[in-house]
Amino acid sequence: MKKILLIEDEESLLDVLSMNLTLEGYKVVTASSGNKALELIKNPYDLIILDIMLPDVNGFDICEMIRKDSQVPIMFISAKGTSTDRIKGLKIGGDDYLVKPFHLEEFLLRVQNLIGRQEKNTNTVEESILNFGTNCSINFKTFEINSRLGLVTFSKREIELLKLFTQKPNEVVSREDILNNIWPENASPNSRTIDNYILNFRKHFEIDPKSPKHFISLRGVGYKFVK
Repeated sequence: MKKILLIEDEESLLDVLSMNLTLEGYKVVTASSGNKALELIKNPYDLIILDIMLPDVNGFDICEMIRKDSQVPIMFISAKGTSTDRIKGLKIGGDDYLVKPFHLEEFLLRVQNLIGRQEKNTNTVEESILNFGTNCSINFKTFEINSRLGLVTFSKREIELLKLFTQKPNEVVSREDILNNIWPENASPNSRTIDNYILNFRKHFEIDPKSPKHFISLRGVGYKFVK
């Protein structure tokens, strides 16, 4: 269940929006003042819906405080509908800006889109990082690996080779597959070159490189990655 923080000081609108979000299947936490909102923003949410003209602390200031340590999606809802207000809201970190009065259907659609976008971004980040073994990870976007030797940056070819192995867990990858996928056609690395890469991977990722559990060599056949 996705969790939404709804910050709105107009009681009737707060009730209507909260009820409809709940009917849509969201878990809704509400605040009707800036001070109450500041207490609640310390908790994790999938979306924050934020009015601007609030008692105690205005929505712009709350948004700036949130953005100091969180990238949670923020949707402004406000009667302040000038282009200056909208630009300011988006510039300080808002992801959307809906001017009151608005249609409930449009509001719910925007909520759905923001949460869907956040979920997609989260999945993309998770797909770019592989965790395995004892505190081992590979970040295929930044080329950083975290291993028993600490945080290290690998070369593009090392990351490409790791990706080839990890995309086929528990499957044998032949030398021919490696050569066809990693090296250009005019290159002709010998078998020892590939072995050296494997030895380096073991040095970083294996507790005992001489008795590997993750990067296995199969003599005369190829290699296998076991997560």
